[in-house]
Amino acid sequence: MPTPTDSLLTTLADWKPFRVLVVGDFMLDQLVHGAAERLSPDAPVPILHVRHTENRPGGSANVCLDLIALKGHVRAFGVLGADAAADVTRAELARQGVDVAGLLSDPARPTTVKQSLIGLAQARHPQKMFRVDYESRDPISAELEARLLNVVKAALPEADALCIEDYDKGVCTPGLCQGLIHAAKSLGKPVFVDPARGVDYAKYRGSTAITPNRTEAEVAIGQRTEDAGPTDRNIALACTLRERLDLDVCVLTLDRHGALLVTRDGTPIAVPTVARQVYDVTGAGDMFLAAFAAARANACDWADCVRFANAAAGLEVEIFGVQPIPLERVHHSLLLLAAPAIGKLRTLSQAKIELQGLKQQGKRIVFTNGCFDVLHSGHVTLLEKAAAMGDFLIVGLNDDDSVRRLKGPTRPVNTQDERARVLSGLQAVGAVVIFAEDTPLSLIKELKPDTLVKGGDYTVERVVGRAEVESWGGRVALVDLVEGKSTTATLGRIRG
Repeated sequence: MPTPTDSLLTTLADWKPFRVLVVGDFMLDQLVHGAAERLSPDAPVPILHVRHTENRPGGSANVCLDLIALKGHVRAFGVLGADAAADVTRAELARQGVDVAGLLSDPARPTTVKQSLIGLAQARHPQKMFRVDYESRDPISAELEARLLNVVKAALPEADALCIEDYDKGVCTPGLCQGLIHAAKSLGKPVFVDPARGVDYAKYRGSTAITPNRTEAEVAIGQRTEDAGPTDRNIALACTLRERLDLDVCVLTLDRHGALLVTRDGTPIAVPTVARQVYDVTGAGDMFLAAFAAARANACDWADCVRFANAAAGLEVEIFGVQPIPLERVHHSLLLLAAPAIGKLRTLSQAKIELQGLKQQGKRIVFTNGCFDVLHSGHVTLLEKAAAMGDFLIVGLNDDDSVRRLKGPTRPVNTQDERARVLSGLQAVGAVVIFAEDTPLSLIKELKPDTLVKGGDYTVERVVGRAEVESWGGRVALVDLVEGKSTTATLGRIRG
C-alpha cells in the first residue's frame, strides 16, 4: 500500500475541530456478559450465567461517538420511543458530549434495542452467542418527518457537514432524505450517506457522497461485483451508482481490498488498505463514514478522505464490539505506515500524536536527550538501557546551533540531519525529535514521558525536567556511563 501523502500527514498535524449533524436510526446496544460453561439439562443449548450488563448507544449513535473521538462537535437527530431505553440512550450520548436535543420521541414505537448475549468459556475471548432485537421498522409518521426535517434544517447553517446513517428502521424515509439533501445543498453543506442494505437508493439522490460496501451496492444496483480490488466490474458498479444518483463522489468499500473512489471526472482511484487481523467487523461502516466526513471537514481531498477512513475502519475491525477510534490512534497508524518514507524523525506535533496513540494503548514512554554527535558504544549502551525501561524510547536531539553553544565552534562534527539518521538506525530508538533550546525542558513538558533517563554523570537533582516528570507521576532514572567512552575522547584519538 502506498504511504499516506504528505498532505494527509500535514492536515493531521494541524487538525481542527469541526461540526457535524448526524441523522438516522438511533438504538441501544445492550451487552449481556456471562459465563457459558455448561449445557441445559433439558435441551442441547448453552446456559449463560449473567455476570453484568452494559448499555451502549448504537446504530447511528456509533457515528456520533466516532466523530466525537475524532474531535468533532456533534448534534444527533432521530426518533426514539418514549421508554426507558430512550432515556438511557439520550443520557449516555449526552455524557459523551453529543447534543441530543434533536432526538424526538414517538410513544407509538419502541426504541430499537439490540440485546447481545456474550459468553466467556474457559477464560477465552468473549463470543457473541445470540442476539435479541426489539424494534419497529415502520416509517415514521408524516408529522414526525416534518418535525425532524425542520429541526435539522434549523441546525444546518452552523454545521460543516451532514451525515445520514440509515439502518432501515423507519426514520430515513425518502421524503426526509430528499428534504435534508436539498436543504443542505442550498446552503453548500456536504451530505455523506452510509446507505441501508436492500433499500431503494433513489432516496439518496443528489447527496455529496455515499459509502456502501461492495455487497450492499450489488444488491441496490443489481450488478454483479467481484471479491477483489478495482476490477472492471467493481469500477462499472461504482460509476453506475455515481451517475444514477447524481453524486459528487461514490466510495465503494471492498473489505481487505481497500476502497474504490469515483468522482465526477470519472477517473477511478483505488485506495488500498493495510491487511489486518479481523476480530469483529461490527461498527466498521460507521467508523468509515465518520472518518470520511471528518477528513472532508478538515479540507482533505477525496483520496486522502478515503485513506483516513480506511485507516480508522481498519483499526475498528481489530476490536471486539464497537469502540470509537480516537484521532491520535488513527494518526499514529498512518505515521507508522509512512515510516519507510519519513524514518523515525518526527516534528514535535507528530511526536505528540504518536505518543498519545501509544499511551492510549497502555504503552510506557521513555525520554532521553543529548547531542549524539559522534556515536560511540557509550551512547548505544545508554539508549539500549533507556529503551528497556519502557515500551517506546523517544530521543530529544540538540540542533546544530545549540550544539555550538554548548560544545564550541568546532562542533558538531555531524549535522543534525546526519545525527538523526544515525540514531534512527538503532533498534532501541523509537523516534527522534530535534530541539533548538539549550535544555530539553520545553520538549519534556510537551511530550510528558513516563520515564526520563540521563547518564550517571548527573545526579537526580540536577536532571532537567525532573520536577515536571515527577509531577505527572513519572520517574527519573540514571544509567551508568561506559568508562572511557565520550565524544570528546573519541575526537581526541581521531586527531592524533
